[in-house]
Amino acid sequence: MKQLILITAVLVALAGWATAHEPSAMNQGSSEIVTPRFSHAIPNIPGKSLIAVEVSYPPGGKSPAHRHANSAFIYGYVVSGSIRSQVEGEAPHVYKAGESFFEAPGSHHLVGGNASDTEAAKLLAVFVVDTNDKDLTTPDK
Repeated sequence: MKQLILITAVLVALAGWATAHEPSAMNQGSSEIVTPRFSHAIPNIPGKSLIAVEVSYPPGGKSPAHRHANSAFIYGYVVSGSIRSQVEGEAPHVYKAGESFFEAPGSHHLVGGNASDTEAAKLLAVFVVDTNDKDLTTPDK
Protein backbone atom coordinates (compact mmCIF):
# COMPACT_ATOMS: atom_id res chain seq x y z
CA MET A 1 0.00 0.00 0.00
CA LYS A 2 2.87 2.40 0.80
CA GLN A 3 4.36 1.72 -2.65
CA LEU A 4 1.06 2.57 -4.34
CA ILE A 5 0.77 5.81 -2.39
CA LEU A 6 4.37 6.75 -3.24
CA ILE A 7 3.91 6.04 -6.96
CA THR A 8 0.59 7.94 -7.04
CA ALA A 9 2.19 10.98 -5.39
CA VAL A 10 5.07 10.94 -7.86
CA LEU A 11 2.67 10.66 -10.82
CA VAL A 12 0.61 13.64 -9.66
CA ALA A 13 3.77 15.71 -9.21
CA LEU A 14 5.10 14.67 -12.61
CA ALA A 15 1.84 15.57 -14.37
CA GLY A 16 2.04 19.12 -13.05
CA TRP A 17 5.76 19.39 -13.74
CA ALA A 18 5.44 18.12 -17.32
CA THR A 19 2.96 20.80 -18.29
CA ALA A 20 5.43 23.54 -17.35
CA HIS A 21 8.25 22.47 -19.70
CA GLU A 22 8.58 22.50 -23.47
CA PRO A 23 9.34 19.29 -25.41
CA SER A 24 12.77 19.05 -26.99
CA ALA A 25 13.58 15.69 -28.60
CA MET A 26 12.11 14.44 -31.91
CA ASN A 27 11.97 10.69 -32.69
CA GLN A 28 12.99 9.72 -36.20
CA GLY A 29 10.29 8.25 -38.47
CA SER A 30 7.35 9.60 -36.47
CA SER A 31 5.65 12.89 -35.73
CA GLU A 32 5.76 12.67 -31.94
CA ILE A 33 8.17 14.63 -29.78
CA VAL A 34 9.44 12.62 -26.81
CA THR A 35 11.09 14.48 -23.94
CA PRO A 36 12.59 12.72 -20.89
CA ARG A 37 11.19 14.24 -17.68
CA PHE A 38 12.21 12.02 -14.77
CA SER A 39 14.33 8.96 -14.04
CA HIS A 40 15.12 7.50 -10.65
CA ALA A 41 15.72 4.12 -9.06
CA ILE A 42 12.90 3.12 -6.70
CA PRO A 43 14.68 2.73 -3.35
CA ASN A 44 12.22 0.29 -1.78
CA ILE A 45 11.90 -1.90 -4.90
CA PRO A 46 15.45 -3.10 -5.68
CA GLY A 47 16.25 -3.35 -9.38
CA LYS A 48 13.30 -1.17 -10.47
CA SER A 49 13.22 2.43 -11.73
CA LEU A 50 10.53 5.00 -12.38
CA ILE A 51 10.99 6.81 -15.69
CA ALA A 52 8.68 9.48 -17.09
CA VAL A 53 8.61 10.90 -20.61
CA GLU A 54 6.39 13.54 -22.14
CA VAL A 55 5.02 12.65 -25.58
CA SER A 56 3.73 15.60 -27.59
CA TYR A 57 1.81 15.20 -30.84
CA PRO A 58 1.01 17.87 -33.42
CA PRO A 59 -2.48 17.76 -34.93
CA GLY A 60 -2.84 14.36 -36.65
CA GLY A 61 0.52 13.19 -35.22
CA LYS A 62 1.18 9.48 -34.73
CA SER A 63 3.65 7.03 -33.28
CA PRO A 64 4.75 3.97 -35.22
CA ALA A 65 3.64 0.57 -33.88
CA HIS A 66 6.09 -0.49 -31.18
CA ARG A 67 6.92 -2.60 -28.17
CA HIS A 68 8.32 -1.52 -24.84
CA ALA A 69 10.91 -3.21 -22.64
CA ASN A 70 9.55 -6.56 -21.46
CA SER A 71 9.80 -5.44 -17.83
CA ALA A 72 7.92 -2.16 -18.41
CA PHE A 73 4.59 -1.47 -16.76
CA ILE A 74 3.40 1.82 -18.28
CA TYR A 75 0.94 4.34 -16.91
CA GLY A 76 -0.24 6.95 -19.42
CA TYR A 77 -1.85 10.24 -18.38
CA VAL A 78 -3.30 12.57 -21.03
CA VAL A 79 -2.14 16.07 -20.12
CA SER A 80 -3.91 17.88 -22.97
CA GLY A 81 -5.96 17.10 -26.08
CA SER A 82 -6.99 13.54 -26.86
CA ILE A 83 -4.90 10.43 -27.49
CA ARG A 84 -5.87 7.39 -29.57
CA SER A 85 -4.30 4.18 -28.29
CA GLN A 86 -4.55 0.46 -28.92
CA VAL A 87 -2.54 -2.47 -27.64
CA GLU A 88 -2.74 -5.88 -29.27
CA GLY A 89 -5.79 -7.85 -28.19
CA GLU A 90 -7.76 -4.75 -27.17
CA ALA A 91 -10.06 -2.37 -29.04
CA PRO A 92 -8.76 1.12 -29.89
CA HIS A 93 -9.75 3.81 -27.41
CA VAL A 94 -9.60 7.61 -27.31
CA TYR A 95 -8.50 9.11 -23.99
CA LYS A 96 -9.17 12.78 -23.24
CA ALA A 97 -7.22 15.24 -21.07
CA GLY A 98 -7.30 14.10 -17.45
CA GLU A 99 -7.88 10.42 -18.31
CA SER A 100 -5.33 7.65 -17.90
CA PHE A 101 -4.58 4.10 -19.03
CA PHE A 102 -1.93 1.44 -18.60
CA GLU A 103 0.02 -1.04 -20.69
CA ALA A 104 1.04 -4.35 -19.16
CA PRO A 105 4.62 -5.62 -19.53
CA GLY A 106 5.22 -7.13 -22.97
CA SER A 107 2.33 -5.27 -24.63
CA HIS A 108 2.48 -4.58 -28.36
CA HIS A 109 1.31 -1.00 -28.93
CA LEU A 110 -0.39 -1.05 -32.35
CA VAL A 111 -1.91 2.46 -32.44
CA GLY A 112 -0.72 5.61 -30.70
CA GLY A 113 -1.22 9.23 -31.56
CA ASN A 114 -3.28 12.36 -31.55
CA ALA A 115 -7.00 11.72 -32.03
CA SER A 116 -7.47 15.25 -33.40
CA ASP A 117 -6.44 16.66 -36.78
CA THR A 118 -6.81 20.25 -35.52
CA GLU A 119 -5.43 20.39 -31.94
CA ALA A 120 -2.14 19.30 -30.38
CA ALA A 121 -2.08 16.59 -27.68
CA LYS A 122 0.29 15.71 -24.86
CA LEU A 123 0.76 12.50 -22.89
CA LEU A 124 2.85 11.74 -19.82
CA ALA A 125 4.10 8.13 -19.98
CA VAL A 126 5.45 6.72 -16.72
CA PHE A 127 7.41 3.48 -16.80
CA VAL A 128 8.07 1.15 -13.88
CA VAL A 129 10.89 -0.85 -15.42
CA ASP A 130 13.95 -2.95 -14.61
CA THR A 131 16.74 -0.46 -13.93
CA ASN A 132 19.06 -2.15 -16.44
CA ASP A 133 16.53 -1.88 -19.34
CA LYS A 134 17.80 1.07 -21.36
CA ASP A 135 15.78 0.61 -24.61
CA LEU A 136 12.29 1.54 -23.43
CA THR A 137 10.68 1.62 -26.90
CA THR A 138 11.45 -0.44 -30.02
CA PRO A 139 9.54 0.40 -33.24
CA ASP A 140 8.20 -2.53 -35.29
CA LYS A 141 10.30 -3.40 -38.33
